[in-house]
Amino acid sequence: MSGDRVIEEWWASYSRWGPYALLSLGALIALASGDAVMSRDEMYPTAVLTAAAFALQLAWSKIGPGLPLRSLASGTYYWVRFALSFALTWLNPFFAVYAVVGYFDADRLLPRRAVRVGLLATAVTMAGSQSGGLPPPSGLQWIAFGALYLLNASLVIFFGRLGAKELENANAKAATITELERTNARLEQALEENAGLHAQLLVQAREAGVNDERRRLAAEIHDTIAQGLAGIITQLQAATDSADPAVARDHVERAAALARHSLGEARRSVQDLAPEALEHDTLPEALKNIVETWSESTGVRAEFTVTGTVEALHEEVEATVLRIAQETLANAGRHADATRVGVTLSYMDDEVSLDVRDDGRGFDPHALPRRETARGFGLGGMRARAERIAGTVDIESEPGHGTAISARVPLVRHG
Repeated sequence: MSGDRVIEEWWASYSRWGPYALLSLGALIALASGDAVMSRDEMYPTAVLTAAAFALQLAWSKIGPGLPLRSLASGTYYWVRFALSFALTWLNPFFAVYAVVGYFDADRLLPRRAVRVGLLATAVTMAGSQSGGLPPPSGLQWIAFGALYLLNASLVIFFGRLGAKELENANAKAATITELERTNARLEQALEENAGLHAQLLVQAREAGVNDERRRLAAEIHDTIAQGLAGIITQLQAATDSADPAVARDHVERAAALARHSLGEARRSVQDLAPEALEHDTLPEALKNIVETWSESTGVRAEFTVTGTVEALHEEVEATVLRIAQETLANAGRHADATRVGVTLSYMDDEVSLDVRDDGRGFDPHALPRRETARGFGLGGMRARAERIAGTVDIESEPGHGTAISARVPLVRHG
């Protein structure tokens, strides 16, 4: 149970039974004091007023819990009770133990502007009791009454301000907590929306990847397999048309060579449908194997380097980096005429970079053929792959001075 709940229950219990207990205690003390404090003529009105106070408490116990606080009814109850407690204290100072209840519930029963008036009025009753009774019978007791009233009034004002400050702090804290709850709710909603958007972007990226692979395969089939088949047909047709057996055999051998080459290209295209190199190896291991294989097949010296802390990346990120590396090396093998190639994979705080440099013939990046981008592979294809995962590809090259290609993609961790 929270502290606020405990305090609320305590106040509810006190409001119901506290006035009864204090009034009963005051009546018992007044009865015990007897003739020492009151005359016989004062005993009758004291008994009547005590009975009236009990009746008031009984009536308020019936109707009070169903009424709003600081209402006209609660204010009326407060002032009638004050009048009875003041009159009883006038007749017998010991009834101040009942009058003190006015300190405790003024803030709950009276309107805000009347709370201090009620507290200062209760202070009159308490100072009168403390100075020996009302009215003070001598000048010295009047002085004592004035001093005690100033003391009671000062305490009322001090604790009233302290209570107001506590209430202000509590309200400010409650407002802060409410605002934090709203902020947390908005943050949770934003996180849920971001998660949904992230999932949607991944789906779109996969769909775009499928379409890109289709375009790439179509281009490769057109430029390799289709051209190889056309060459085979041409060679076979030439062999059929030739009357010289030696020439015909030469054309058949060329056709067979083209067929083997086309078969290899077809197998390579099928293998490129999925990055099998990443099935059993990490990205650095797969890139190292690709670089070594490429170096052996081309006879070009190639070095692979890894910098930074290696981390497991999202599958889309690793596949993109691997494909860009393959395409870059393929381009270097076809066009660069290089003697040395360097490949560097760098893990940084928030991105991964792949840098491929060669000392080949170079070219003018601004003079690339339009078909490079239209066909969806080559340098244009590398840029498209990187851009799908919010990455970039930069190309630096100059005729006769080699080529440097740098691909940068976000570092999105696995899972």
